[in-house]
Amino acid sequence: MSNSVSYPVFRTSDPAAALGTARRLLALGEREYAQVSVDAELCTIAEVLRIRRALPDAWFRTENDDFWAREPAERAELRFEFHASELSEDTDDLVSLLPLWASMLDRPVGSVEDRFTTLVDANYGSIRWDQVIWPEVPERGYGGRVEHDGVTLVFNCDATEANREVSTHTVYVSVHRTPGAQQYAAWLAEQIGQAVIGPPYT
Repeated sequence: MSNSVSYPVFRTSDPAAALGTARRLLALGEREYAQVSVDAELCTIAEVLRIRRALPDAWFRTENDDFWAREPAERAELRFEFHASELSEDTDDLVSLLPLWASMLDRPVGSVEDRFTTLVDANYGSIRWDQVIWPEVPERGYGGRVEHDGVTLVFNCDATEANREVSTHTVYVSVHRTPGAQQYAAWLAEQIGQAVIGPPYT
């Protein structure tokens, strides 16, 4: 079981509003060690090539069911992850890899979020800020723990990795799993005028 738990605190059809809310939440914490990662599922060749051009530092990995159904020895001879500069533009090569996920991991906060929010379009994707330290609130039974605190913005989905829904974008606050985790998540949301709006994602 994970040591963190994430609560939804904001949902909107406006990706820019979702990003703004995520940043307001992020501003509540200590960000000296914070970093950001982005990830998007790309189901068409056109989308793969568009994102490859726009994010030349991204890495692409296949989640193709046929690829992962192969025997381990056969998979070992094949590549499943490619830097943008290595990714083929050959249609036949790309079709066999779809869907591909484009990722940029552990980047400086503020370095990629605006660009990614503009690019994600109708694709399922996420921005994850981790290594944040939330403020200690003893009356809520919570002391910040850097390894589990953070914020996640999920695009085009009504719940993290659950029902895909275009134009539904959700902000989650992640806290250390404790008996008072939901109360603390609610306190964080209250500081920016929001509230816990659904069950946790673990």
